[in-house]
Amino acid sequence: MAAILAKKLGMTQRFREDGKVERVTVLEAGPCPVTALRNDERDGYTAVQLAFGASKEKHLSKPELGHLKKAGAAAHRHLVEFRNEGTDLNVGDTVTVETFAAGDKVKISGTSKGKGFQGTVKRHNFATGPKSHGSHNYRAPGSIGASAWPARVMKGIRGPGHMGDARITQRGVTVVDVIASQNLLLVRGAVPGAKGGLVEVRTDA
Repeated sequence: MAAILAKKLGMTQRFREDGKVERVTVLEAGPCPVTALRNDERDGYTAVQLAFGASKEKHLSKPELGHLKKAGAAAHRHLVEFRNEGTDLNVGDTVTVETFAAGDKVKISGTSKGKGFQGTVKRHNFATGPKSHGSHNYRAPGSIGASAWPARVMKGIRGPGHMGDARITQRGVTVVDVIASQNLLLVRGAVPGAKGGLVEVRTDA
């Protein structure tokens, strides 16, 4: 199972040989140096830690710089561990976009766009109320509880609240093309997050 860190650049389209249009998301994937390995004997789990996003040393703390220098890596902004990975990798190796090939199925994890505090119509797709005959119930949620029993609002009721800014994993995404010379990974459809956001790409096994 392969994994890499990437930055979402945006969406575009590609024309296939049969003339059909392929809507793709462009990801700047890697290169990601391997900065640590976890094993069952020492850590209780198996994982590989990858670094991504070149940064200036002044933007990192001394412990972070020491950890990266011990692994022989330059200053990077992000460190992410991938569980059950890295059995064939060593500290100091570099994972590149060439790990993937066109046609691979991957799952992509990222942080969705934050929407702030939203009402039930936007957050849960509630229907609006009537807009004629003097009705003022346009976007109100309506009744949310019963009477004497249970005399409270039951848990799990769908109501207004914070929306977005959550970890989302999109599964079954197809790799359309790999441009190794520019570290670009083109995947079919949309992926979670805003432009410039960090995403994790793994083979969907």
